[in-house]
Amino acid sequence: MTHVRHWTNAQLLACLFGTRGNYRACEETLEPLFSEMDGKLQRKGQALREVLRRWLEERLRRGEVMGQPAVVKDYLRLIFKGQTHESFWVLYLDAQHQLIQAEELFRGTLTQTAVYPREVLKGALRHNAAAILLSHNHPSGMARPSTADRQLTEVLKRALGLVDIRVLDHFVVAGPELVSFAEQGWL
Repeated sequence: MTHVRHWTNAQLLACLFGTRGNYRACEETLEPLFSEMDGKLQRKGQALREVLRRWLEERLRRGEVMGQPAVVKDYLRLIFKGQTHESFWVLYLDAQHQLIQAEELFRGTLTQTAVYPREVLKGALRHNAAAILLSHNHPSGMARPSTADRQLTEVLKRALGLVDIRVLDHFVVAGPELVSFAEQGWL
């Protein structure tokens, strides 16, 4: 038997969802599986994405988040995949930097979302977080953080620092691209 890595898209989908499905649309690319269209194939794709999201979230709950940067990035890419609006997420971490909860706090328009530091602080206190990771998406396709993004991060870092909650990173996600403020030396 060949290794699943060598299977065609159709073979993989038949294994996952049964041989009765029509997987011709996915012969060249799996994108139709994850499109926003409404159909059997797309519902299966949504279920598959949710399984992957939960699996990555389990990994972040079991291990030190900052020791798993690839898992964090994959998790965030999955959360924001296909969104046509900006949204702002917070990952609340305990003292060992394990995930307590991931939560969408704000949802906006195509180009912006309003973020209120008071609400971020309330969420961190509600979850008894010792640290947090911030993340938002740029549906426009450019992961480059704006000046406003950097200023907001500083405001949140100062506000949360007053109650001993550390902001460990802020990620901007645009499709497969992702910018980490910590990796850029901005935190």
